[in-house]
Amino acid sequence: MTLEAIDLAFGYPRAPVGRDVSLSISTGEVLCLLGPNGCGKTTLFKTLLGLIPSQGGMLRLDGRDVASFSRPEFARRLGYVPQANSAYFPFSVLEVVLMGRASRIGAFSTPSASDREAAKAALEALSISHLGPRLYTAISGGERQMVLIARALAQEPDMIVMDEPTASLDFGNQARVLERIRALAASGLAIVLSTHDPGHAYACADRVALMKKGRLVALGTPAEVVTPARLKELYGIDVAVAFVEAAGRHVCAPSLTQVDVQP
Repeated sequence: MTLEAIDLAFGYPRAPVGRDVSLSISTGEVLCLLGPNGCGKTTLFKTLLGLIPSQGGMLRLDGRDVASFSRPEFARRLGYVPQANSAYFPFSVLEVVLMGRASRIGAFSTPSASDREAAKAALEALSISHLGPRLYTAISGGERQMVLIARALAQEPDMIVMDEPTASLDFGNQARVLERIRALAASGLAIVLSTHDPGHAYACADRVALMKKGRLVALGTPAEVVTPARLKELYGIDVAVAFVEAAGRHVCAPSLTQVDVQP
């Protein structure tokens, strides 16, 4: 499958956020979106997911205008993983993952045995089956993030959009989530994610889109796009990009001596 944005304009009524965004994402690919706070990443994601209408341009799924899909039909194709946050209702982990089946369950229906099997399979795919009976409110932030990914997998989508999936996670859980992202792409899913760490692009992405003030300023492979010059243009600071042999990939480190400290 392929999701394609062509000269996309996006935002809210009387509050445009971005325009002239053209990109595509296909089966088995990881596209990483980088950009400073407030550049429009989340609003772009909401537009790609059909949660808010585009303000111009075209958005097509497998060559078909997204506007022509019914909401349940489109939801079966694209899954969404928000940032893990505090939970207020004591659902079990399995119940949270079952919520991913909503687009496949008829109105006023209850989850079937096959829906429960799909939820259990999603937990198993992420090696977190042991969390199934536990309360979502009683597990760690890293475990919640994995559960939200499992919920998206339970939809059986072709693509998953992840909004800062490593935010607020400790060092180890960030690595585990990035590893799972690569594994999901290898299994045939298309993945779009945003992150504030440009090093994550080298860890898991096939292509990277740099976004500033609502527009894409670069699109290409990590080696082509995640460079010191581009990162300085994006974030306004000097960044060293170096290959670390022990890690088997490039890492990015900001020059703290040149960061302006605001009073």
